[in-house]
Amino acid sequence: MRRSAARALGVHRVLEPVGVLPQAAQRLDADPAIGPDEVRVSVQRLNLDAASFRQLSEACRGDGEAVRAAVLEIVRARGKMQNPVTGSGGMLIGVVDAVGPESPLGLAVGQRVATLVSLTLTPLAITDDLSGWDGRSEQVPAAGTAILFARSIAAALPDDLPDAVSLAVLDVCGAPAATARVVARTGARSVTVLGAAGKSGCLSLAAARAAGATELTGLVRHEAEAAALRAAGLADRVVVADATDPLSVAAAVRNPADVTVVCVNVPGAEHGAILATADGGTVVFFSMATSFAAAALGAEGMAADVTMLVGNGYTPGHAALALDLYRATPGVRALLDPRVTGC
Repeated sequence: MRRSAARALGVHRVLEPVGVLPQAAQRLDADPAIGPDEVRVSVQRLNLDAASFRQLSEACRGDGEAVRAAVLEIVRARGKMQNPVTGSGGMLIGVVDAVGPESPLGLAVGQRVATLVSLTLTPLAITDDLSGWDGRSEQVPAAGTAILFARSIAAALPDDLPDAVSLAVLDVCGAPAATARVVARTGARSVTVLGAAGKSGCLSLAAARAAGATELTGLVRHEAEAAALRAAGLADRVVVADATDPLSVAAAVRNPADVTVVCVNVPGAEHGAILATADGGTVVFFSMATSFAAAALGAEGMAADVTMLVGNGYTPGHAALALDLYRATPGVRALLDPRVTGC
């Protein structure tokens, strides 16, 4: 790989093992001094991805101080936020405070941005010990610095939405964009979303509807979520089942869908998603808890003729699409706002 191409991907920031890309690295150089093609962001808030936060909370038995200490240790040891168990990270918002003269990102000093690349590949240094965070929520007030590369992605924060809302929506903006693309490309009429009451789940339902799907099923884990999802009006049918119990999922869904989108934040949902999908249909695994081996071998063992896609966090226009869905869809706001604003 040419040196300029390697730099654009951030390889020069990899400390170990040498030769891998930043996402696969064990340790990154988070030195705030930037190179000519880099951008430095003054961090204001992190958003841990749902699978990572859940794992940390469970491992620490709900002890917020222990969760905070665990996140600090990960960042200090690795130079980035990458949960060693789930392999996932999240994203951040902050203010651009330095731009290298050769950066192609089009960012300006003083601009408030959300990074649209994972914290698992973003050099990150924390300077406030996360003293403003109680360890009990995915959103983490923070001070520090983050480095963006020439191939990184960032979006200007909208002026019309609270930061907490923008961060929550942009954290999962790949899911509704991927859902919309699959529905549009396949002409799918029926879509089932596992984990439908969560951030990525409710946005994926809205995206499927906007892309032309007419039969939407939302699967949730308990009746309280079902009531909220019914009130939001995003799904034509709401069912309750444990996404990790494949037979329960199949019984609850009953009629397999053209497209199934997996948005749960726990492992073990692969087989249920496959059973919920019609022959010739598509499963989009948009969960950091997904096991490729479980999905591939499970589909083979069930003789399931389904296309399985790994949800890519990047689709052109994904940020604008997700924000527009939030603005235009009262049901999305009804489900998402209480999670991030407390109202």
